[in-house]
Amino acid sequence: MWDNIAARISEVTGDSFFIDNRRSVSGGCINQGYAISSSSRTYFAKINQVSQVAMFEAEALGLQQMRVTQTIRVPEPICWGTEGNSAYIVLEWLDLGGRGGDRAWEEMGRKLAAMHKYTPPSPPFLRGREEVNSGLLRTAFGWDMNNTIGSTVQINNWTANWAEFWAEHRIGYQLKLARRRGGNFPQEERLLKVIPELLAGYEPQPSLVHGDLWGGNAGVTSAGEPVIFDPATYLGDREVDIAMTELFGGFPAQFYRGYNQVWPLDSGYEKRKTFYNLYHILNHFNLFGGSYESQANQMINRILG
Repeated sequence: MWDNIAARISEVTGDSFFIDNRRSVSGGCINQGYAISSSSRTYFAKINQVSQVAMFEAEALGLQQMRVTQTIRVPEPICWGTEGNSAYIVLEWLDLGGRGGDRAWEEMGRKLAAMHKYTPPSPPFLRGREEVNSGLLRTAFGWDMNNTIGSTVQINNWTANWAEFWAEHRIGYQLKLARRRGGNFPQEERLLKVIPELLAGYEPQPSLVHGDLWGGNAGVTSAGEPVIFDPATYLGDREVDIAMTELFGGFPAQFYRGYNQVWPLDSGYEKRKTFYNLYHILNHFNLFGGSYESQANQMINRILG
């Protein structure tokens, strides 16, 4: 397998690459990660079951689209595909582990805001429609394909209305999975009914979001450059990224200062962030069970209270 992956790297890059050294490194809780090196170069490879190749395809597309914005640093996807019983993706090797001082975190906030402000092309289902040209239909939320949030499928069907997208493809979908797992969420019907009310009058522009932006998916290189990686990309409300940075301990204060220097958060964010982070807590229940059920119910009660 590894010889074939090396040959594919050589084909894509145009430079001969032979693996002289391979060592296991963290690939998250889902994939096996490896540093693969020749005498002059190193790449990061992630391996999973062959059935997960679509996950790597979506990751590569997400990284490519984020790189197009020319804002925040993300690893370049080199190649991806299948070999035997395995799926793989090969990425640019980034020497993470920088100290991440105030300057780096502030820069990360500024660059993420710049990515969020980037105007992506119209989604395929809108192109050529008269409503777009006349300005009657200006927005759409979703993505060109489904991807994953952790190992859970993330539905990205294009939707013109943000409240509808979040109700059906985010909260509603996770609650459906949770019921199958045996979860008990007494207020779920009420929650789904009031989502349009919760987001009434709020019409965010579609932003290219990372989608899974917690501390484990952000870092600083040894040269002090901020980096984000392992995306669950789609076009959505930019606040979903900011909300998730606060979910598991929060990013340093300098990050939020930098972000607000470029694009201050809208009023009402403090209420919406609990609503957005509920998606991730429900997903954690679906992945891991345990106390995430009670945490989700507490969040639902707080939202409805």
